[in-house]
Amino acid sequence: MEHETAGDPITGLKWTRRTTEKIARELAHLGGIEVSANTVGRILKELGYSLRVNHKKISSGTGPDRDAQFKQICAIRDRFSRRGLPVISVDTKKKELVGNFKNPGAAWNKQAVAVKDHDFRSQGLGLAVPYGIYDIQANRGSVFVGTSHDTPQFAVSSIEKWWRYDGRRRYTKANELLILADCGGSNGYRCRAWKHQLQQFSNRHRIKVTVSHYPPGTSKWNPIEHRLFSEISKHWAGRPLDSFTTIQNYIRTTSTTTGLSVKAYIDSKIYPKGIKINVQKMNQLNIKKHDALPNWNYTFTPS
Repeated sequence: MEHETAGDPITGLKWTRRTTEKIARELAHLGGIEVSANTVGRILKELGYSLRVNHKKISSGTGPDRDAQFKQICAIRDRFSRRGLPVISVDTKKKELVGNFKNPGAAWNKQAVAVKDHDFRSQGLGLAVPYGIYDIQANRGSVFVGTSHDTPQFAVSSIEKWWRYDGRRRYTKANELLILADCGGSNGYRCRAWKHQLQQFSNRHRIKVTVSHYPPGTSKWNPIEHRLFSEISKHWAGRPLDSFTTIQNYIRTTSTTTGLSVKAYIDSKIYPKGIKINVQKMNQLNIKKHDALPNWNYTFTPS
């Protein structure tokens, strides 16, 4: 057991990488000791062993600019908030298979809801792609449920629709917008199509658009994750998402005691993947990178 033992030096708990069946067979082979696997398990508990699972505790390290970027985001947010300008947090929620499939979680019911025994995509109605916009100052969310692909065009289209439906009505005098986004995905800082679409949005609405990205590996600090998406997941937990209308209704009825309200829309437009933006188009962008961490902080001015 010596070389198969691990443990916690603080609590004294120990665990072994061998199963009780293997230990029982080893005892019989080495010393002729015939015991059952259940007896081995009971003895292991008496010796301080227990069944343990893997814990994600080993950090892969933090980037040299991580803390500096958090301070930069905080400063930019404060500057926009003091001036009464809109600050939104954006991201794509986990894609959902639409149909009578199992949805994680539990819900109060007299009987369990019967769902399909396998999650075959071919038996579903499609894949829902929820792109969310969370207005931090107003505590309001808007989710656009796409039916095709999670692309930069879909992401910026959702932001533009939020601005048309809600943003410019709430911030009537705003001439600037701050977007907080993750580093990857359809709104990643390396994505040319994302920047190209944002420039077009800025041109059409004559508004300056500033973008700040959270550093890699820190997406859970993005406000939309814990203030909007988590509440939606809790609201529909344990209930099959059997149609796009069901998804829309669950999203738009999500609320909290702190006043969160959410709007939901179905976007049936087809957004093609793989659109390439060449260098010539990138050179035409009216983009200004900030002095501090320019890859993660930049501003578009209407051309």
